[in-house]
Amino acid sequence: MPPNDEILIYLDYNATAPTRPEALAALVAAVQAGGNPSSVHSLGRAARRRVEEARRAVADLVAVDANQVIFTATGTEANNMALGGYPDHACFVSAIEHDAVKQAAPNATILPVKADGTLDMDALDAVLARLERPPLVSVMLANSETGILQPIPQIAARVHAKGGLLHCDAVQAAGRLPLDMAALGADLLTLSSHKLGGVPGAAALILGASISGTAREPLPLLRGGGQEKGRRAGTEAVGAIAAFGVAAHAAKAEIPAMAALAALRDQAEATLRALGAMLPAATGAARLPNCFSVALPGKPAETQVIALDLAGFAVSAGSACSSGKVKRSAVLAAMGYADAIAGSTIRVSFGIGTTAAQLEQFCSAWQRLAGRSRAPHTNLVTSD
Repeated sequence: MPPNDEILIYLDYNATAPTRPEALAALVAAVQAGGNPSSVHSLGRAARRRVEEARRAVADLVAVDANQVIFTATGTEANNMALGGYPDHACFVSAIEHDAVKQAAPNATILPVKADGTLDMDALDAVLARLERPPLVSVMLANSETGILQPIPQIAARVHAKGGLLHCDAVQAAGRLPLDMAALGADLLTLSSHKLGGVPGAAALILGASISGTAREPLPLLRGGGQEKGRRAGTEAVGAIAAFGVAAHAAKAEIPAMAALAALRDQAEATLRALGAMLPAATGAARLPNCFSVALPGKPAETQVIALDLAGFAVSAGSACSSGKVKRSAVLAAMGYADAIAGSTIRVSFGIGTTAAQLEQFCSAWQRLAGRSRAPHTNLVTSD
């Protein structure tokens, strides 16, 4: 079920995944039960159990211990906590980061990416070689617009060699790729519930095993009570956290099905190529299985989004930052695309509930919007 019943086909999963019924049920049950998880009476202890059950489920999603999970309200808060928690470090962020990272470290040095959308490792080596204090580097695992994956283990090795820390915003990758935080090498990892089919209001900053419980933990962003072991003050949003745990468990179980989504993506891209479409994200680099970008030079992305909405499709023109805000893609610009492409590219993102027939309908709608006369040569509807 799409977030808006008036939308025929929802293709904006990277903005927010449709709420899972079981996550909604967990939210309602927790809110109806009430109780403050810091209270010692039975209602409080029941609320605490919901929070800790969710903590274990979120930890399991990225193969860490539950005590490494700090619940926050949003991914933005988690990013701010990570990047604001080390004032003595020299901060670096990649050019393709979400504004939740860039604005959290406005004075950070920007690291460029190559034409294929992956981090320029030579540039990283150059800046690290000049450092006289430990670095704090933030590079997302999967880009929300292109789906392009970054070589996080290799980046982590370089950062650690300089005695630094690596933060990784993994909100788009979680539930779509198998994640093992230790294998990634990240010291700080951001997750968000609503990207997994939970509800807004819960997210997490995961601490690597080497810093959890040590003096290398980030300084608290919010100070007050002793919630989250003093790491993040404020009464926990039990309902949203409970939904997060249920969504994390369900999302992990769905990871084996992601190969089928990659096949749908590849078929859709083949159809669009047959129509003469330009696909800026299809650079050859590894990508998420559930999304693709398509450019229509000469037609602003905002115009395309509105036209497709009227045709019954919910797509986007990049990261969902603020309502009604559509602008040139900074991600594509960082990859070297001209404004004519960066300003005319839309993103299509989907999930387990998306069918081949729905993507075929999208391609037909895009064909009408583009005014292309050639019929697709690839049939997205698979036959049994």
